[in-house]
Amino acid sequence: MIWDTIANSFDKTRRKPWNICLEFIESLPSDATIVDLGCGNGRHLIPCSGHCREVIGLDISRNLLRIIRERTKGKSNIHLIHGDLRSLPFEDNVFDAALYIASLHNIKGRGDRIKTLKEMYRILRENGVGLISVWSRWQDRYRRIFLKKIFIRRRGEEFGDTIIYWKQSGLNIPRFYHLYSKREFLSDVEEAGFKVDKVVSVKIVSKKYPDNYFAYVRKT
Repeated sequence: MIWDTIANSFDKTRRKPWNICLEFIESLPSDATIVDLGCGNGRHLIPCSGHCREVIGLDISRNLLRIIRERTKGKSNIHLIHGDLRSLPFEDNVFDAALYIASLHNIKGRGDRIKTLKEMYRILRENGVGLISVWSRWQDRYRRIFLKKIFIRRRGEEFGDTIIYWKQSGLNIPRFYHLYSKREFLSDVEEAGFKVDKVVSVKIVSKKYPDNYFAYVRKT
């Protein structure tokens, strides 16, 4: 499990919540129940716990969940679950809101990515809201890679697929990514059934081209 292997070094680089996520959390009613899908090291769970009534964090990495458990001792409204985004262990229509931040792009195969989005749709209540983010294909760091892939692509590879190595703490671990165009992101989210209120392009690390897309979605 890649994410178990890199959990400790990953945690060191993912401490600060993103402002766009904080603004979304703060827009929710205080009695909301929210789930963070692919919650990683839990950097958005603590802000959620301070604003929402009940907070559920789900991740496939047991080591990342262990890190969160240590960090959130005493936070009685945070509940952690080990699970797979493609088959969520929740009943239908149970959450008021969902975060799905920087995880969709790690799912290999469009069919499985759509499946995770449909699962998110399933567990939200009617009029439930969500914030979904993915990495942009045309961001500064990887733009040249995909310009080349327009002409040269490996067999079985979807345009947008790439391997990005985790090189922190002396590691060199390959991780799958599917980097999105804005149009493709919108298409996938809508195919899952969501009404998309807006998609915004954000520069978090990049200087010139946006490196992240965020979709504000709603179950209707």
